[in-house]
Amino acid sequence: MFEIDTLCYHSKLREKNAEIKFAFTVLTLFICVWNRSIVIAAIVFATTGFLTVCVGGIPAARYIRLLCIPFFFLLLSTLTVVINFSKTPLSGYAICLGTFYITAGKDTILFAVQIFCTAFGSVSCLYFLSLSTPMTDLIAVLERLYCPSLFIELMLLIYRFLFVLAELASSISTAQKARLGNRNFRTSFSSFGALLSVLFIRAIQKSGRLYDAMESRCYDGTIRVLHQQYPVKRKELFLCIGYELLLLYFSWKGLP
Repeated sequence: MFEIDTLCYHSKLREKNAEIKFAFTVLTLFICVWNRSIVIAAIVFATTGFLTVCVGGIPAARYIRLLCIPFFFLLLSTLTVVINFSKTPLSGYAICLGTFYITAGKDTILFAVQIFCTAFGSVSCLYFLSLSTPMTDLIAVLERLYCPSLFIELMLLIYRFLFVLAELASSISTAQKARLGNRNFRTSFSSFGALLSVLFIRAIQKSGRLYDAMESRCYDGTIRVLHQQYPVKRKELFLCIGYELLLLYFSWKGLP
């Protein structure tokens, strides 16, 4: 989480118009999920990866490391689709285990590959937005889309407390390690329980202090954040429109 936020503020795409980046991500994500095409998912992954690494300047090694977590998660999820136990072998593959077979049909394998590619392409879309658009800019976009203020404020407060509690948990964990709080399973289990209880208490305390601080600054039920507006460039707008039309054309052609 800290790494994504740091890379986002160092991206060369940070000072591009947030509405265009948001619209590009949402439309591309919708087309990728709606079509479930391996070719379109590969195009989306290649495009968003190119924009994030080559145009945005995000180091390729760090980008690949970020992709490894969803990659292995999606891989394990996909394997559950293509591994079936049956008494009769199917057309895709079959591994005999006594009287049973580990098997799957060709349609099932194709469906699993489509799911994996679609999900991975969707993840790359979200990474593009996360690694190029700060949270304050996303909040500004949601405000212009007339999202409920309660939803936006909750998102902002949760985003802030994630960093606060993560830093606090890291400090407590370091203190426990310095006092040999993790020398065996019993002490590790006890230390983890103590960490959770302290985090819960500190979270309540910090939320109360935050509300008091907001009240002292004339809080009237709305959190106002300063946003910097970046101009819309025609070239970027036309490129986004052309790219989405190209994806729609590929969808219409019915690519596998």
